[in-house]
Amino acid sequence: MRHLTPEPDPGARAEGHLDARLDAGPGAPLAVALSGGGDSLALTLIAAEWARRRARPLLVLTVDHGLSPSSPDWTRTCAQTAQRIGAGFRALTWEGPHPQTGLPAAARQARHRLLADAARAAGARVILMGHTADDRAEAEVMRTMGGTTPSPREWTPSPVWPEGRGVFLLRPLLAIRRSDLRAWLAARGESWIEDPANSDVRFARSRARLALSGKPDREALEISLGDTGGAAAALSAEVQAVPFGLLLDRGRFRTADRGAAIQLAGAACLAAAGCAKPPRSATLGALYERLSGDGAVHANLAGALILADDARILWTRSPGEARRSGVADLRLEAEETGVFDGRFEIAADRPARVSLLAGRMSRLDPLARAALAAAPAPCRGALPAVVSEVDVRLAGTPGSGVRLRPLSRARLVAACGGVATEAGVASLEASLHD
Repeated sequence: MRHLTPEPDPGARAEGHLDARLDAGPGAPLAVALSGGGDSLALTLIAAEWARRRARPLLVLTVDHGLSPSSPDWTRTCAQTAQRIGAGFRALTWEGPHPQTGLPAAARQARHRLLADAARAAGARVILMGHTADDRAEAEVMRTMGGTTPSPREWTPSPVWPEGRGVFLLRPLLAIRRSDLRAWLAARGESWIEDPANSDVRFARSRARLALSGKPDREALEISLGDTGGAAAALSAEVQAVPFGLLLDRGRFRTADRGAAIQLAGAACLAAAGCAKPPRSATLGALYERLSGDGAVHANLAGALILADDARILWTRSPGEARRSGVADLRLEAEETGVFDGRFEIAADRPARVSLLAGRMSRLDPLARAALAAAPAPCRGALPAVVSEVDVRLAGTPGSGVRLRPLSRARLVAACGGVATEAGVASLEASLHD
């Protein structure tokens, strides 16, 4: 725990984080999320100056959630800001019906999906976000009120999948107070948008802000800056990718730091299954106890099938869970690319329909059936197959007409903290082609 002191030069402090994480020379665009509020406006101006000096193109992304009659005006204001600083601009709109309950969480999820899609389309690997020390403090208060909102971290993979694959979030303002940013903006003659929703006590974050408002600055902004260290990242580097999942030496798992092993086990479940909803802490803890002990393990968790003997642990997709969740077929035209079941990026050389192999194994040719022998029987049904009226082929094998990029190991390494910089993101993406 430590107290934050007033920051006399937020721009210099934030640029230090940009220098530490981002590529310094010309290259891929850098994306920044701009709502028009004080925090994101300050970040956008700081990022524009940083990018200008390094000849990096800057892309400003603004999301219109459609929740306020003023949102079109706010989007126009953001577009004007982007034009003024010489940055590219894209307005993104949350379309479709909005839920009656859980609106803040749904809006946050939609925002991240839109931002990730736009960043990927532009070739940007990093999205800058304007969270501050106040956001961390508010998250802590929200948890004391019974919420599950995590504290924002400086550097994380995009929280949406598969839209966010290969995209990281960088929050360089986390050690800076909101009031310092506004003072910095005012000194530059800038004005910003104040969203009335920020003071609407129907929302948990607004109630947290209200709870903090009466406290002295130092007490209100006392935050935990705990570091999980590199133990989970080191463990994830030892995980081997195979066509049907992720493998780890069981002895290595047993001797690993407990926290790192639990973190890896949960991340491996999501990565191997292609799912997004993490397992509950209690069930993950129970899985850890079984895997760190003796005896064979056959378990299902978060859409994954976990198989372990004395020598190794395999995380793979549970065919039963895949069928029950209704995994949709992936239909591709020639030269089109898509993601199947959150696990494989598939590029088609000709029109193709990709589906689960379950229920179709008898239609495989003898060579393909022989190739299946390498995969444990319980996980074979979840493998991707190219299905036609004529035959069924294992996706990615000669003659299937599609090429596979398994996503699970890259996702695991990113989730365990194995990527620390923008260059690391590029290296991880390149590894998918190896």
